[in-house]
Amino acid sequence: MYRLSYVLTALVLSVAPAAAQTWQIDTAHSRAQFTVRHLLISDIRGDFGAVSGTVDYDGKDLTKAKVNATIDVKSISTRVDKRDEHLKTDDFLDVANHPTMTFVSKSITPGANGRYSMTGDLTIRGTTKTVTFELTPPLGPIATRGQTKIGASASGKINRKDFGVKYHEVMDNGGLAVADDVFIQLDVELIQRVPRTSSN
Repeated sequence: MYRLSYVLTALVLSVAPAAAQTWQIDTAHSRAQFTVRHLLISDIRGDFGAVSGTVDYDGKDLTKAKVNATIDVKSISTRVDKRDEHLKTDDFLDVANHPTMTFVSKSITPGANGRYSMTGDLTIRGTTKTVTFELTPPLGPIATRGQTKIGASASGKINRKDFGVKYHEVMDNGGLAVADDVFIQLDVELIQRVPRTSSN
């Protein structure tokens, strides 16, 4: 009887789904980068250095992961102070009224070449739209300095006008000063959050 009970317990544990773990975005090693065409002749690149949030992920089934990320819009940098200040105004991101942008995933599905499609709600300037990013499988885990980490990246394209960013300037060559399409690249490191143990 004891042996039968042991076998049944082992069988249940082997087929039971892994519990989701919460991973914290490591702000010091994460970036949200963007690229936009300028004057039809060159690309301007920038990033947001303050990315925070969590990912619920069991370490095995990426389709069950849940992403909740927040970006501090004030952290925008294109390496040109005057341009950065303009991007913070109502012409673009309106930081005074919308200091953060957020992304909350709704589904993750297998895609081509071992990658995944991550669909979710992106909110910029108080406007929420459903967008899809191409997601690469996480790398890791790796143990370092008492922490367990994984890394992941995602990329996609949005139209800035969909989010109320309607700045429009036509240059002498007939091109837009700022193109409508914005390409996004997300690179994050995630730290496994260790559950607190009861003191009782």
